[in-house]
Amino acid sequence: MIKAITDRVSWVGKVDWELRRFHGEEYSTHHGSSYNAYLVRGEKTALIETVWSPFAGEFVENLARAGVLDTIDFLVANHAEPDHSGAMPELLRARPGLPVYCTANGVKSLKGTYHQDWDFRVVKTGDTLDLGAGLTLTFVEAPMLHWPDTMFCYLSGENILFSNDAFGQHLATETLFNDTVDQCELFQEAIKYYANILTPFSKLVTKKINDVLALQLPVSMICPSHGVIWRKDPLSIVEAYLKWADDYQEDQAVVVYDSMWNATRLMGEAIAQGMREARPSMTVKCLNAAKGDVNDLITEVFKSKAVVVGSPTFNRGILRSIAAMLEEMRGLGFKKKKGAAFGSYGWSGESVKMIEEALTGAGIDLAAPGIKLAWQPDGSGLDQCLDFGRNLAAKLS
Repeated sequence: MIKAITDRVSWVGKVDWELRRFHGEEYSTHHGSSYNAYLVRGEKTALIETVWSPFAGEFVENLARAGVLDTIDFLVANHAEPDHSGAMPELLRARPGLPVYCTANGVKSLKGTYHQDWDFRVVKTGDTLDLGAGLTLTFVEAPMLHWPDTMFCYLSGENILFSNDAFGQHLATETLFNDTVDQCELFQEAIKYYANILTPFSKLVTKKINDVLALQLPVSMICPSHGVIWRKDPLSIVEAYLKWADDYQEDQAVVVYDSMWNATRLMGEAIAQGMREARPSMTVKCLNAAKGDVNDLITEVFKSKAVVVGSPTFNRGILRSIAAMLEEMRGLGFKKKKGAAFGSYGWSGESVKMIEEALTGAGIDLAAPGIKLAWQPDGSGLDQCLDFGRNLAAKLS
């Protein structure tokens, strides 16, 4: 299906309503996603990106049915990850010899993935591709946002930034544009995308955005590779990224736990209650890691100024949902957040120390020594947890 964005730019991607997991099983996509590819038609025609390989056949067939497959002069590969490039083998079998414009790292990634020696044309920041009729693509390298090969391209003549994974989100929609979807749902998916994928590269995000803004290019539209096209106030998502990249936090704390026989749950709920009592204006969420989605949990950690993590001791260790969340946090490298640990135990009690070590390893500053209670907490134990929560909240600015 082809949908016009402007008179000379069309969307030719795929909306995947059924997608529920992404990056293997690592990322949850509760609302599906889209793989956005764009056709730019001047005197010459450029195809910007393709779609994921499960949809390669229908992608090429749709281009042929619309009568545009044989009109494509250039393929622009902003990113080599398979959700962007998966249809390239099918496309280049149908159109052998089509030149592929990408970064030097893009060549490495594409060759390593598909083992094909296509007609690669390596581009660097500032290189241009003249499509005629007043349309020019300017390439901007954006390494590690979020792969080494990543680049953007800007279409003068239409003032459109094709931003690759930046400013995207996993959200299926039949209407394509940011002003036609539920705004709460849109920004929740956008911040989840940033928190779980782009957080480790925040300094690079800030630098690249400022580099692009310094060019003072007019931007009428931002076309990412997933989710909606930003046509109404497109720089609003750029401003959001600048905030999110600046060690973002809201006036929120999150208590995350897993529990075997409810002892650690009771501790977590008491800690959360104590924090609310001490700081009534602060949002405090108490979440079970085993029953929640880890990407949604990570989003809440991203939004929080403090994360309090609890697990009972199990086989001289911690429960797997907590271990998985702490490993996610280590990889994402959150900054300027405080943390603490808690847990119940029967006879050995290693969990609190292990959680503290993991929090420290994830760059979280410990606000206080952790609390552990033997067996099921009684009234006195729950009072200790309430005080623990109150004292933690008092240390949060």
